[in-house]
Amino acid sequence: MRANIRRGERTRVVIVGCGLGGLKLAMSLRHSGFQVVVVDKNNYNQFPPLIYQVASAGLEPSNIAFPIRRLFQGYPHYYFRMAEVKSIDENEKAIQTSVGTIHYDYLVLGMGATTNFFGNEQIARNAFPMKTVSDAMALRNHILHNLELAETETDADKRQKFMNVVIVGGGPSGVEIAGALAEMKKYVVPRDYPDLADRMHIYLVNSGDRLLKAMDKKSSATAEKELIRMGVHVRKGWRVTDYDGRVVRMKNGETIESANVIWVSGVKANTIAGVPDEAVGHAGRLLCDRMNRVKGMTDVFAIGDQSLIEGDDAWPQGHPQLAQVALQQAENVARNIVRKEHGQDMRPFIYKNLGTMATIGRKAAVAEIGRWKFGGLTAWLLWLVVHLRSILGVKNKFFVLLNWLWNYVNYKQSLRLILRAGK
Repeated sequence: MRANIRRGERTRVVIVGCGLGGLKLAMSLRHSGFQVVVVDKNNYNQFPPLIYQVASAGLEPSNIAFPIRRLFQGYPHYYFRMAEVKSIDENEKAIQTSVGTIHYDYLVLGMGATTNFFGNEQIARNAFPMKTVSDAMALRNHILHNLELAETETDADKRQKFMNVVIVGGGPSGVEIAGALAEMKKYVVPRDYPDLADRMHIYLVNSGDRLLKAMDKKSSATAEKELIRMGVHVRKGWRVTDYDGRVVRMKNGETIESANVIWVSGVKANTIAGVPDEAVGHAGRLLCDRMNRVKGMTDVFAIGDQSLIEGDDAWPQGHPQLAQVALQQAENVARNIVRKEHGQDMRPFIYKNLGTMATIGRKAAVAEIGRWKFGGLTAWLLWLVVHLRSILGVKNKFFVLLNWLWNYVNYKQSLRLILRAGK
């Protein structure tokens, strides 16, 4: 196979990964005069902050995903190829992909991260990640299917196993999916499965001493208090050591029987062959200078979750793996590539922390913006506005808003379909 992209005389920028950072970079170069080639294994851009709402049957997958080719319509020097990227050949200035070789003048890696199971293959086989739209659909199908099994199970212990949901990880993703499932337990289960009312148990297991460790202690306490009020069993200081598909085992000797384990306990950067060993840092992140140039490589940059910038005194352990970091790095890299082409000095990346938010449920969220730290309805409304603005496509914005309004009134959305691909 061949990529079938005519080289031409324009400077070519190849972007690997069309997540939030990759898309922002591509759009930032649309008036640069460059030829832009985007390579991604999927043909859509997804909005990660709302993946948990797909997993909990609150939104359709199409509400938070948008076709990449549609985004690049009208830009004659933009090309998209759906392909797996296998390696980098720095000597040839090319990447090897499943559709052939693609040469570059500048290469930007924005491949993001994947779920980190910390080497435990049994947990990886049996627990459900929640990193992509596909993950969310698989998880939604699994939870709904187990509710159906619980309806017909005569053994009380086996039935309870289907009803127990264990969420491993007390970061934003863990808190948000716990809150969403708690609302499903309160509003959906009694209506759809009246025989199972009050039998569903949701456990949020966190190895640390508090939830949302990246946020202030006050925000952590607010989130924990709200989850407990919603009926979530919060377990702090519990480190999961094993899960065989039936029993979750903790380091402290505790166990929970469950057929529904959601693993959101950490991430590791996606890897690619051809990167020097000395450029690979903690959790697979690529070590970069202040301009996001990959260590030991020429004209190769990394942004977002895949990047770990060295030499920034304000962030000695690297920047947080958040959407805002990826978006800001993408803009800076785009400007620096243009500057280099015009013989100008590149400028270092300086992260501007615009705030952190996490939603817990309807009318419940926590937010930190500068010195301001608050929760409740105000934080929830701000969360709605920020995320609604970030979703691609007017149609998607409308349907997401409609779903949120409808759920706020009565939580009777008709999205609880078990959909599986046929053979």
